[in-house]
Amino acid sequence: MSPVPLLAVENLTMCFGGLVAVDNISFTAYRGEITAIIGPNGAGKTTVFNCLTGFYRPSAGRLAVHKDGEILQLERIEGFRIVRRAGIARTFQNIRLFAGMTVLENLIVAQHNPLMKASVFSLAGLLGLPRYRAAERAAVERARHWLDRIGLTDRADWLAAALPYGAQRRLEIARALCTGPALLCLDEPAAGLNPRESAELNDLLLGVRDEEQIGILLIEHDMSVVMGISDHVIVLDYGRKIADGTPAEVRADPEVIKAYLGEDEIDNAAEEAPLRPLAGREGGARANGAAA
Repeated sequence: MSPVPLLAVENLTMCFGGLVAVDNISFTAYRGEITAIIGPNGAGKTTVFNCLTGFYRPSAGRLAVHKDGEILQLERIEGFRIVRRAGIARTFQNIRLFAGMTVLENLIVAQHNPLMKASVFSLAGLLGLPRYRAAERAAVERARHWLDRIGLTDRADWLAAALPYGAQRRLEIARALCTGPALLCLDEPAAGLNPRESAELNDLLLGVRDEEQIGILLIEHDMSVVMGISDHVIVLDYGRKIADGTPAEVRADPEVIKAYLGEDEIDNAAEEAPLRPLAGREGGARANGAAA
């Protein structure tokens, strides 16, 4: 069976004054697949995410999401409506949990929109009507489901700030999943994780892909994660797309090797193990100043 398109990015361009951070890139992400966006620091990866999730309005281009038989143009939707209308959820490079709330509360607050709708904007909630009580039970059940999946059921009453770093990473992913997304955007979810935690993250994301049949869009520098779980890899450099294909195709691409190691190293790199180019330097701050 052919993969079903979920997100189609066409000629996406993002400029900040005279700076072109993302330069006319196009790609497709599919339902039930993990698509990784990689590249040296400053290549424009997070800028792409910010355009998809409504933090930036693209300077040019078309961002189309296929949802429930409808094609939604993200660039025409107000940013705060994208989660609900287009079914896109995301995490960030820096953890943004509600530190003063419990682990369980962090997952329930992610379901604010359906709970507010069921409460008729607080009226049904104040009166304790059956419609709201049913929605509240469903929200708690969904939260407990994801707590079980990420191994934090026994810490449901802990403050989120009290969790170890790796557990906070998993909780942030679970919070995004509690919105019931069609497309989950993860910005460097393995950052700061040790090898065991990275392996656990791989298992979690593969399970989410297979069981939920959603699309996952991933920005990541950890090549053990990218090459271990991705179905499709897109490589950016200086805001341009330089490669697009399977993990095996991408890690052998001369343009990718050059972007990571530099022109002088490309001949030597070709003789090395194929994963070395992508595990090499991240390129430092880019000369054009584009966002990561």
